[in-house]
Amino acid sequence: MYGVIIVKQVLRLKKDNKLKFTNEKKYSAKIKVLLIVVTIIVSGLLLPQKIVIPVKNATASDWHTKTFWYEPWGKSGVHKGIDIFAKAGTPVIAATHGVVVYKANIQRGGNVVAILGPKWRIHYYAHLAEMNVHAGDYVSVAERIGTVGNSGNAKGKPPHLHYAILTIIPYLWRWDGATQGWKKIIYLNPGMQLK
Repeated sequence: MYGVIIVKQVLRLKKDNKLKFTNEKKYSAKIKVLLIVVTIIVSGLLLPQKIVIPVKNATASDWHTKTFWYEPWGKSGVHKGIDIFAKAGTPVIAATHGVVVYKANIQRGGNVVAILGPKWRIHYYAHLAEMNVHAGDYVSVAERIGTVGNSGNAKGKPPHLHYAILTIIPYLWRWDGATQGWKKIIYLNPGMQLK
């Protein structure tokens, strides 16, 4: 919405000859591209976000509130998400609506799914037993995307969902002196989002 307003304002200034460019044709295409990009970014930030706990029937008591950025945490150094404990096979649901941008089996996370949601945030689900979505799928809030498990480096540990939220647009003011504190500009505390 704001992006459209910006585009209209620039076009009005251009029409009224209050906005002039040297080498006008060269810059005209660049400005249009820039305006399109700004419109897309602003639109993504303005999308409403409804967020739910991503394990069916889970409550805030199913994870420890102080595990986000807890250290030491294995090979990763600090814990960049929360672990929501549940019985193996419990449905994992989409915390918000969005597009599945990644589905794979990786060494640490095991079976993982990443969903790009509103506000340009990636919702990351790891240690799944099953994955019920594919890259490119659109998912709605609370739609089943997999089941709780202990794949990856969670093998032999109680079944749980590792849930993390990353922002594509860095929050530079969050950088601090903690271990790997610079990564706080992209990792958000899921526990705070789920309140």
